[in-house]
Amino acid sequence: MALGVPRVGHAQGFLDEFSSEGLRFSGIGADVGGAWSDRLEAAVSGSVRADFGFVAPRIRPLLTISMLRSRYAEDEIALLEQRLTDVVVDPTGQARVVIDSITLTNVTLDLDLQYMFGTGRVLPYAGLGLGIHLRNAAGDAIQGTIVEDALQAIVAAINASVGVEVAVSPRVRLTGEMRGVAASGLMALMARVGVMLRFPGRSEP
Repeated sequence: MALGVPRVGHAQGFLDEFSSEGLRFSGIGADVGGAWSDRLEAAVSGSVRADFGFVAPRIRPLLTISMLRSRYAEDEIALLEQRLTDVVVDPTGQARVVIDSITLTNVTLDLDLQYMFGTGRVLPYAGLGLGIHLRNAAGDAIQGTIVEDALQAIVAAINASVGVEVAVSPRVRLTGEMRGVAASGLMALMARVGVMLRFPGRSEP
C-alpha cells in the first residue's frame, strides 16, 4: 500500500493541472496543402480551425473542420473491375466490367489536444486527436447502388500531428503541420501551411 500512495498522488497532481479556467475562444485559422492516402489519388486538402485556449499548462484544445476530395486510385478501381468481372456470367469469357472513376468527398471534424514545446515567436507542437469523418462517394457506375451506399458513411478516426507556429505579429501566426490520420477504410498523411489570427486576452503557454 505504501508503494502505491506516491503513484496515486503523482497521478492526481497531473490531473489537477487540468482546468476549464483557461478555456476561451483564442484564435481562428485556415490552412491548405496536400493529402496522400493508401486508396485515393494525391489531392489538395484544406481546413479551418479554432483555438480554445489551454486546459492545462502548454496543452490546448483545437477544433478543426477539414475537407478532402479525390478519386480512388487506379489500382483500387482495377481491383473492383476485376472482382465484378469475375462474377459476370458470360459463356464467351469476353465480358469485362469497366468503371470510369469513383470520387470520394471526405469532411472531417477533429478535436485535438496539442502540447506546445516552446515560448516566444517559434512554437513547435505535437498533438493527438479524435475525429468524425463524413463521406460521400459519387460515380456513374455506382450511382444508386449498394456500393454507393457502402462508401457513404460516418466513421470515427484518430490522428497525430506535429507542427510549428511562427509569430509574425502579436495577432498573426504562420503555421505548418504534418498530420497522420487512421480511419476505417482510409489511411492518410497531410502536409499543410496556413495562417492563424490570435485574439486579445489569450494566455500564452
